Amino acid sequence: MSIYDQFASNIIKEQESIMGPLAWEQASKVTGLRVDIQAHTVNVEGNSKEVLEKLVAQYGRLFGPASREVCRDAIRSLLSQVAPDEIPAVLR
Repeated sequence: MSIYDQFASNIIKEQESIMGPLAWEQASKVTGLRVDIQAHTVNVEGNSKEVLEKLVAQYGRLFGPASREVCRDAIRSLLSQVAPDEIPAVLR
């Protein structure tokens, strides 16, 4: 599992704790994410930064700025594992 897969997984799971299964359904709509709702797994395909930005935007469309903060909190513990320029701007 790549660091970006971990970012996406953490974001979805954190959103799931707030909105339930809808979090996985919304993630499955994001181009560049391969989501297995049954297994609760996700893989980022393509430009990882762009895909993660799309994921955050998808939640933002539903729940506004608060959902972006939830996304940032979800990956905070992983940020030290990547260079700052590898982190999507929306998650900094």
